[in-house]
Amino acid sequence: MKKLFFILLVGMGINSIVAQENNFSEPLITDRPDATESATAIPKGMLQIETGASYESFEENRIKKEAFTYNTTLLRYGVINNLELRVGWNFEEESVHSNGNQLKDVSSGFSPLLLGFKTTVAQENGWFPEIGFLGHLYLPFMASTDYKPETTGADFVFAFSHTLSEKSSLGYNIGAEWENDSPEIAYIYAISYGLEITNQFGVFAELYGDIPEHNAANHFWDAGVTYLISNNLQLDALVGSSITKGQELLISAGASFRILTKKHTK
Repeated sequence: MKKLFFILLVGMGINSIVAQENNFSEPLITDRPDATESATAIPKGMLQIETGASYESFEENRIKKEAFTYNTTLLRYGVINNLELRVGWNFEEESVHSNGNQLKDVSSGFSPLLLGFKTTVAQENGWFPEIGFLGHLYLPFMASTDYKPETTGADFVFAFSHTLSEKSSLGYNIGAEWENDSPEIAYIYAISYGLEITNQFGVFAELYGDIPEHNAANHFWDAGVTYLISNNLQLDALVGSSITKGQELLISAGASFRILTKKHTK
């Protein structure tokens, strides 16, 4: 928790520095904390930083695995209108227990580096949704020993967004992924409903999962809150679990903020 609080304080400190110069008329749109990716690409010249921490637990046959992610930082930068580049890197730690006894050494280190892009394909127009497309590679040579796979992972997602009313919206994704060291494709989906309670406080609920070609499907749910401190800075938190067998508990919290660079053009 100390590391989480440090992350939030750093975000607020950076925001206070840039807020004097950057007057944004619209709140930032983030890709965290839920699994559903937004359809909106970062504008040209904008740098958005989304970071946080999470805890997951899994239990089967009295064997419990706990996973802590201390850093989930994603950097998003608008290179041209409707196209952003994305770089992400997680620092993780895992332990396995049975009846309170640790079964093996703790695994820790950086996960494969995420490198990708997002582009906005179409704008929302009446019943027609905003559409985005994004893809990522997961580069194994940037991972720590405990998390280094033999092959490169990849995914792609079509993202859709509907404005339902002045206070509510619906986002949903469809796509596919190839996990590291697995030739099997898994089809992925996510759907999230968001409701604005006040101008600063919002809530959301989400269903998401994956459907591998030759294995059982995995389905999850989560729900959470967002708090907009300013148009430049948003805090978030969520809790969730799996619907099918697997994840017992997911807790996550973090912050997102943005910086206007000199190359920004409206």
